Amino acid sequence: MSRTATRNLTQGSPLKLILSFASPLLFGFLFQQFYSFVDTAIVGKMLGAAKLAAVGDTGSINFLVLGFVQGACAGFSIPIAQAFGAQDEAGMRKYVSASVYLSGALSVIVAVITSLACPWMLRLMNTPEEIIDSSISYIRIIFMGIPVTVLYNMASGILRSLGDSKTPVYFLILASLVNVVLDLVLILYVHMDVAGAAVATLISQLVSGIGCVLVMIRRFPILRLSAEERKPDFALMRRLMLVGLPMGLQYSITAIGSIVVQWSVNGLGVSAVAAVAAGGKLSMFFCCVFDALATTMATYAGQNLGAREVIRIQKGVRSASIIGIIYSILALLVIVLFAPMLLSIFVDASAEPEVMKMAVAYIRWNGLFYIPLMYVNVLRFSIQGTGYTRVAMLAGVFEMIARTLVALFLVPMLGFTGASLSNPAAWVLADLFLFPCYFRVIRSLSSRLHVPALSIRKYRLRKEGQHAHSFSRRSARQHGCNACAGKRHSRDLA
Repeated sequence: MSRTATRNLTQGSPLKLILSFASPLLFGFLFQQFYSFVDTAIVGKMLGAAKLAAVGDTGSINFLVLGFVQGACAGFSIPIAQAFGAQDEAGMRKYVSASVYLSGALSVIVAVITSLACPWMLRLMNTPEEIIDSSISYIRIIFMGIPVTVLYNMASGILRSLGDSKTPVYFLILASLVNVVLDLVLILYVHMDVAGAAVATLISQLVSGIGCVLVMIRRFPILRLSAEERKPDFALMRRLMLVGLPMGLQYSITAIGSIVVQWSVNGLGVSAVAAVAAGGKLSMFFCCVFDALATTMATYAGQNLGAREVIRIQKGVRSASIIGIIYSILALLVIVLFAPMLLSIFVDASAEPEVMKMAVAYIRWNGLFYIPLMYVNVLRFSIQGTGYTRVAMLAGVFEMIARTLVALFLVPMLGFTGASLSNPAAWVLADLFLFPCYFRVIRSLSSRLHVPALSIRKYRLRKEGQHAHSFSRRSARQHGCNACAGKRHSRDLA
């Protein structure tokens, strides 16, 4: 069947492929943050710091719940990418069908449970009484709309698995414009308070989700399912759950640490809560590049694993790292120089000078550690793309441990500075786990697939027609190549 509109990431320069694939994703994440910015800016500027704190206070449980369903959807798309890379189109369509059934069931179950439990969750987080009613009003609507969130994430994940990173962006741009209009109408004219921001977000996501589904139906003949492929396949569903649920739990485990930190910040007062909300929102904008690289590497690694190209996975990780390091340095410079001006989008410095001061400190501490954050994203999602989702999930455990320790010990000692160090501590500890895991996964893949996993230097030597060893007579005898005794030649050791 024709692969119209799909894109193969198993051939060509990894650096160019990653840049071209990640660029549309970056614009998508930026626009996603844009309408999140609009929510925060309108709430903070028009409704005041207390309402900003109410919305910001829900961020950690929002991450806990939505992170789980979004991570699960991302995990469901990994076998689809692997099947596509292996050119198994029938198997790919069966995975698509199974993922639709699972996503639908998951979204309804989670929506019902969390919308009922959100008041208890917010009180458990020590949410200040003066903002708890607004927090409940906002987050309950978000949780009730989880099926809408899943619709977009599932559809966009399938499209990206087939190499199409542009279509989701187009509909996110449209959704962003819809969100801006609805925010202004529902908050300023209909007077729905913070609930208006939640409703605007859900309607915008519904627009983008329906748009992606329509494109899948019309432009991707490779996704047209036969009657047999539409039947529920419980064996495939089980495999999808083994991949997707650990990815979802990874986000949730990470979010538990964030909830503990939010609990400690809530104890510092409404100003501290508002500062974290503003600083965190701006930091999320700068982190869009890391999110784009992460999503790219999951698809890239999945397709190349399907094609048995372990060396290309290694080269892709190196290329993504170079991009991420350069960007991290530039982002830090912008934050150091312009943080107060950028934060003025959310906070009125003349009316809330203490909030502004704390928010600036928060974003600058985060910016100092963007390189470790970049590696958390690149390595973890590369590992996930190869199917080792349970290994990658453990990185979330280390993030949770770091944030919990900071909340319990550093925040009481250092106050708001301790809260500002929660993310950097989590990123560094996760990297200490992820680096050895990544190299071990590469070795395991090489052994399991019986394919080489060489350093970049050795790979270049092989392409130039040289052996990947020292070319001495002794090394030639060790690998049994008489023609290599004292000179180079083009024999392929692999």
